[in-house]
Amino acid sequence: MLKRTLATLVILAVVVIGAFAVYAWHGELAPMAASERPDFDAATVEQGRVLAAAGYCATCHTAQGGEPYAGNYPVVSDFGTIYASNITPDPDTGIGDWSPEAFRRAMHEGVDRQGRHLFPAFPYDHFTKLSNQDVDALYAYLMSEVEPVKQETRASTLPFPLNQRFLQAGWKLLFVDVGRYQPDPDKSDAWNRGAYLAEGISHCGACHTPRNALGAEKGGERYAGATIDRWVAPALTADNPSGVPWSAAAFTTYLKLGADRYHGVAAGPMGPVVHGGVAELSDDDLTALGVYLADVTGATDGEAPADNAALTASIAAGKPRRDWRREQGERLYASACAACHYNATPEGVTVTRPDLGINSATRLDDPANLIHVMLDGVPASEGSHGVVMPAFRSALNDDQIAAIAAYLRATRTDLPPWPDLPARVSELRAHVGTH
Repeated sequence: MLKRTLATLVILAVVVIGAFAVYAWHGELAPMAASERPDFDAATVEQGRVLAAAGYCATCHTAQGGEPYAGNYPVVSDFGTIYASNITPDPDTGIGDWSPEAFRRAMHEGVDRQGRHLFPAFPYDHFTKLSNQDVDALYAYLMSEVEPVKQETRASTLPFPLNQRFLQAGWKLLFVDVGRYQPDPDKSDAWNRGAYLAEGISHCGACHTPRNALGAEKGGERYAGATIDRWVAPALTADNPSGVPWSAAAFTTYLKLGADRYHGVAAGPMGPVVHGGVAELSDDDLTALGVYLADVTGATDGEAPADNAALTASIAAGKPRRDWRREQGERLYASACAACHYNATPEGVTVTRPDLGINSATRLDDPANLIHVMLDGVPASEGSHGVVMPAFRSALNDDQIAAIAAYLRATRTDLPPWPDLPARVSELRAHVGTH
């Protein structure tokens, strides 16, 4: 009886392993010489350029100081560092010998031309939703407008057996729904277009959704917020901490300009997502993204922002008092911040004079975003076009930065104080240039 049971288990194991091997195996696709590529019309190439921007492809496939799209940008995970691949049209180290079919397979299935599974640092779990037409437009842009660069992609630091690519097939089996985006007939055309962009090329959930122990997005916590590159990607649900609720128009403005008067600026990892990123989309597409994201947050046409209680309370708390300079945080805020951030009325709040009490950075459970901005400012490449904020990294020490943060948290919100602020400032200061 025992021998029969063991034999049955062995046979079952062999069958399961064999079935997985069949599922995981993908054959090599034939290489395609540059002379064999199809012709690309200008409209298709431009469509691909805009989509590449909206997917911030260059951001993730360009190392700091490196050639565009030549790879080796480090994607740091809990399991090790994965280096983005070279996607220039170099035939030896890039994708120059890939056919349109090979490119589609990579985007839709996470499998390269040679038949190797791609690590999920490449968000094919989102790109699988893209239409063939959009994927082909991306291919046209990369093959015709990007300069080929001969540069080998560095090996990942993933430990064995996680560095075995065929095992990624199991990850896909568990966590990836392969297939094109299917419109929701109960939603408007604008909502469906916004969902297609947010869930597909712009893969918003890749940063704004927490991940499980295996690095996959938690399906039951979509857009619930996550930490990325030591910054906080706030929840885009009803739990968003902003003092003034988001609206469709606010999302659209923020994604187009990199700032909204009641919600702060796009800084840190969000900077390149907007500037040279989704801001390249048409106004109609940006409006559609706003419609979809507003629905995700549960936005309603409620009170006017100028009547918002958090805004009026923050403005009242920011008015100068006789004892303004009594506490260190107040004193430092008055000398370093108030000249730009003081508003006398709700109508005075603009993208150039944001009110810090309603900004999500002041209301998050983690002070990282506020500290980052105080340390390194907001350069011209981030935030609102033409508006910069100076960096105070060299001007203020850890205790002083912490004092300002504590002052804002205590006087502009009704939320509990952040613990161990000087230590948090010291930790983030040590990671200069990581965003």
